[in-house]
Amino acid sequence: RCKARTNAGKACRAAATKGGLCFFHANPKKASELGRIGGSRNRHVDTSADPLPTLDNAIAVRDAVARLIADIYSGKLQPRLAAGLAPLLNLQLRAIEIADLEVRLARLEDEKIKVASLEGRLARLENAEDGNRDALLDSGDPALPKA
Repeated sequence: RCKARTNAGKACRAAATKGGLCFFHANPKKASELGRIGGSRNRHVDTSADPLPTLDNAIAVRDAVARLIADIYSGKLQPRLAAGLAPLLNLQLRAIEIADLEVRLARLEDEKIKVASLEGRLARLENAEDGNRDALLDSGDPALPKA
């Protein structure tokens, strides 16, 4: 047995070499070197995978989810990785929906302002006397019909 002690203070239980120490106690830097080599070989990063497309609308998110499902089923993607992407895709989809609603709301508000302006002009026209009505219509306002 090795004559050295572990970091925990217990006797090392590895077989000793000729010097009375195990391989790793005789060569302390070798353990970290071998650990680095093993770690770099043990990475499971697939660099050949296609990147995700830009997820800027609900259809793109739907297509990305379908692709992820197909990749899991074919074994190209680990289910654990897909499980990590699922909440992010859900968050992206909600952000897209909110942004779409904000755009639609802004358009409706613009239309409401235009309608209110036209209603005000129409009320002025209806209340104007005949001579003033012709002057209002000839004022060059594109929203009002020409006389």
